[in-house]
Amino acid sequence: MTGTSIYLVDDDEAVRDGLSMLLSTYGMMVETFADPTNFLAHIDEKRPGILLLDLRMPLISGLQVQQKLTERGINWPIVMITGHGDVNACRRAFKAGISDFLGKPIDEDVLLDAIHAAQKLLQTRMEKQEAVDLLARLTSRERQVFDLVCQGFASKDIAGALDISARTIDAHRANIAEKLKTSSVAEFVRLTVAASQ
Repeated sequence: MTGTSIYLVDDDEAVRDGLSMLLSTYGMMVETFADPTNFLAHIDEKRPGILLLDLRMPLISGLQVQQKLTERGINWPIVMITGHGDVNACRRAFKAGISDFLGKPIDEDVLLDAIHAAQKLLQTRMEKQEAVDLLARLTSRERQVFDLVCQGFASKDIAGALDISARTIDAHRANIAEKLKTSSVAEFVRLTVAASQ
């Protein structure tokens, strides 16, 4: 479970220290914040990670932190933690998109399972964004050709369907391969699937 940054935001020093020490023993990189506004001010959007976020804090709540992240376009997996959980808070948190909701004291195995699930979710989201970014490089005509290639059509069939020459299709396929850094139809399909997740 190494490699992913864990951002722990909790106003309780004992919780921060205990969880940070526990997760560090599993090789996780943990950054702790006592103040959610400090976290929001220092967050590095280019270093995505998993957020362990206390629900109730003095300055702003965990739900408000989540909302501020969403407003900034940050869609990291959030594991909400609380010693004061109730059904309504849990429901609101899940509706807002958190990945898990854990009560304090936190069971080690439950926490590790939640982080593992959040890591998978983060990986999926990152792969999707990468695929979307790659496919955005294609012109509209290249995207038409790409989609037909993914559907299994040969160049001559694509040429007939789009009413252009086979040589033009080959030129589009070469441009697509250069922009996507692959000419593999299997990789094209993988990108399509990743972008649509």
